[in-house]
Amino acid sequence: MENVTYEEEFIVNSRGLKLFTCSWVPKTDEPKALVFLCHGYAMECSITMDSSARRLAREGYGVYGIDYEGHGKSFGLQGYVSSFDKVVDDCSSFFTSIAEKKENEKKKRYLMGESMGGAVALLVHRKQPDYWDGAILVAPMCKIAEDMRPNPLTISFLSKLCKLIPTWKIIPTQDIIDIAFKVPEIRKQVRENRYCYKGRPRLKTGYELLRISSELEHKLDEVSVPFLLLHGEDDRVTDKLVSKQLYDEAVSDDKTLKMYSGMWHGLLYGETPENIDIVFSDIIDWLEKRNVKSEFEKKHENDHHGGLESKQQ
Repeated sequence: MENVTYEEEFIVNSRGLKLFTCSWVPKTDEPKALVFLCHGYAMECSITMDSSARRLAREGYGVYGIDYEGHGKSFGLQGYVSSFDKVVDDCSSFFTSIAEKKENEKKKRYLMGESMGGAVALLVHRKQPDYWDGAILVAPMCKIAEDMRPNPLTISFLSKLCKLIPTWKIIPTQDIIDIAFKVPEIRKQVRENRYCYKGRPRLKTGYELLRISSELEHKLDEVSVPFLLLHGEDDRVTDKLVSKQLYDEAVSDDKTLKMYSGMWHGLLYGETPENIDIVFSDIIDWLEKRNVKSEFEKKHENDHHGGLESKQQ
């Protein structure tokens, strides 16, 4: 029997909207640290990220996810993001409410975002730069790949239309499922998952994705959180060159970049089982190294009655 307890709950955000949240925690042990999931565009947490969350929970981590407004099991028009800033506020508010529970006060806090969720994680970090102990960024959307972007003339036209018909599904784009997930069986699962949005991107959503990725691309030097950055060499959805740029420009003292030869965009669940094992081995190794306190620190903590937090190197 798997040593993981799964729970789900609806919360109400500051705008009165019901949002779906879920958690995976070790059944018998106290979680050694907390990991907060930020899912990708048109995706959700409880089904598509379930395998990722269970891997982490089996390793002793408490894992928490939230479906954004208009995504998954949360309320709101499906596939519609009226404001990226509101998505970031919702995530930040939910994650901090968990991190600040009495039993979690001393636990380290890590953000884990894939694709658009990578952008969400970076912006959640930017709201409280010293609050987070680290971030795992999986093919983060710091720039949408060139062949996925409409041409500049179309973008300009759509931006104007946005004010008139924000929810219309008329953005011309390739089928993301086909180019994001390598394994056909996974593509089939995503297509059959009624909580994943399949329509064309809505006008305002597309506008917000372009706006935020372009803003992030120009502020990479504001990233100060320790991070592990993972990107497939054959990713055709988000730009791997901007991931390399993020690694170079971020002011974080502790940063790691892993590029995977032959891998696509969906590194956490869209690859072959062998490739997913490689990716998770890197993720867990990175977390473990940052989460194990040295004997010296533990002794020091005891001397100070637990009053000293270990310093992130």
